[in-house]
Amino acid sequence: MKFQGTDQYVATPDLMLAVNAAITLKRPLLVKGEPGTGKTMLAEEASSALGLRLLEWHVKSTTKAHQGLYEYDAVSRLRDSQLGDEKVRDIQNYIVKGVLWQAFESDEPVALLIDEIDKADIEFPNDLLRELDRMEFHCYETRQTIRAKHRPLVFITSNNEKELPDAFLRRCFFHYIKFPEAETMRRIVEVHFPNLKKELLAAALKSFYDVRGLPGLKKKPSTSELLDWLKLLVAEDIPPEALRSGDDKVVLPPLVGALLKNEQDVTLFEKLVFMQKHNR
Repeated sequence: MKFQGTDQYVATPDLMLAVNAAITLKRPLLVKGEPGTGKTMLAEEASSALGLRLLEWHVKSTTKAHQGLYEYDAVSRLRDSQLGDEKVRDIQNYIVKGVLWQAFESDEPVALLIDEIDKADIEFPNDLLRELDRMEFHCYETRQTIRAKHRPLVFITSNNEKELPDAFLRRCFFHYIKFPEAETMRRIVEVHFPNLKKELLAAALKSFYDVRGLPGLKKKPSTSELLDWLKLLVAEDIPPEALRSGDDKVVLPPLVGALLKNEQDVTLFEKLVFMQKHNR
């Protein structure tokens, strides 16, 4: 299996190399990067390109590692026993299989996405070490060991909200998705807006990178926010002239609420534009 990008996902050479290295090493691919840089979409597109079914585990702050293995529904079993239901005799009726169990028992190779692993408790990654290493786990309620029929291709994403344990990092192949340069971003935009006028694209990209380059921003706009902004510019038929100034100064873009997501950043940008006007 070799990943070479897709028509819907512009992958840089180093990103394609990272995916293929994880496949060769049979290790999880840990992908970090700013929110909105396509980490989750990488798993979706790579699995599709490689012909693998994708199982997704979206981690929350309350997620526990055992939920990825299985959960025992003792409450339902107690209720059914009070109602005299015959299925209480078989405990397997109350085992809810998690995504790891589903991946391990699949007759065909699959891809597994563990999305935003850094949202969970710090012990969450450590609790998965054995399962990801040995590709097996024990279900105590049914007294059976679940072993992977095929090693899944594992994608793990992180927004860098907290540090991950060294023991966990050692078991992964790591790749950081750098924020796209202008040329790569142009290719990304053309995938989503193939008929966008070149003049509007050039003006929009310059304005976007001007906004991102403003020092002191609390949250820099991401790729996904650029795409949302372009969709609005097209829908509102905003001309390229509205995005640039005659003297190459930074201007406040129309519909800036698609790019800047808090009042501090909007105020900061407005102050910059105001100062430039008065320094002419």
